[in-house]
Amino acid sequence: MTRGGILALQTATILGCLAVWEAAARIWGGPYSVMPAVSAVLADMVVNHAALARGILRTLTETVLGFAAGAAFGFLAGAAFAQFRLLERLLLPLLVVSQTVPVIAFGALVVIWFGNGILSKVVIAFYLTFFPVTVNTLRGLMSVDPQRVDLMRSFGASAWTLFWRLRLPFALPAIMASLLLGVSLSLVGAIVGEWFGDTVGLGIMLVQAMYAENMPRLWSIVVACGVLGAGLYGILAAIERRFVWWGREL
Repeated sequence: MTRGGILALQTATILGCLAVWEAAARIWGGPYSVMPAVSAVLADMVVNHAALARGILRTLTETVLGFAAGAAFGFLAGAAFAQFRLLERLLLPLLVVSQTVPVIAFGALVVIWFGNGILSKVVIAFYLTFFPVTVNTLRGLMSVDPQRVDLMRSFGASAWTLFWRLRLPFALPAIMASLLLGVSLSLVGAIVGEWFGDTVGLGIMLVQAMYAENMPRLWSIVVACGVLGAGLYGILAAIERRFVWWGREL
């Protein structure tokens, strides 16, 4: 089946599920149903579009900043650990321990340290992003076939050449896999960070809709979060297919 045919089939499946949801909500749902009709959710999104757009922009900003910082830190840390194994033995256990702290508990500390503005949400997104990138960068760089390393060294390749011409290309598929995971975790971190208190963002909108028991509003925000996460994931997946195409052949 062609890619266009698969896309058409996927679209038809989604539309079919939405039609079943709409029919079930109209038949069995009531005014306070936890599963409002799709039409009610869409109507709420239209009415609340200005606030929803501000929330998406704020959460997207926090997610992208936290992800970029976490990805950069994770890559540098993984590369440093691969180059200096003593550094790995000294610091990696500390990073592992840091990830055992639940993000809810860590988030409370971050809000106290960095205030209740955008910075604290970025830090929480960074906290959830950097670790998988660190580990996958380290494992990817260290998984190169030793015979290939020996072969390049026999031709006089320096450590810098080995890194750029052999280790990094070999590690990129693993790094991209961690980035795909990290961008989703970064979005989770941004939303959880907003739960601790803010005035703008999808996270605080979720809390407000929950306490108001406004189910169409709650579902519209959930849909917005899903679209945002799928969009970020799709962008990275497209980058992976375009620039790290050899990952599927390893």
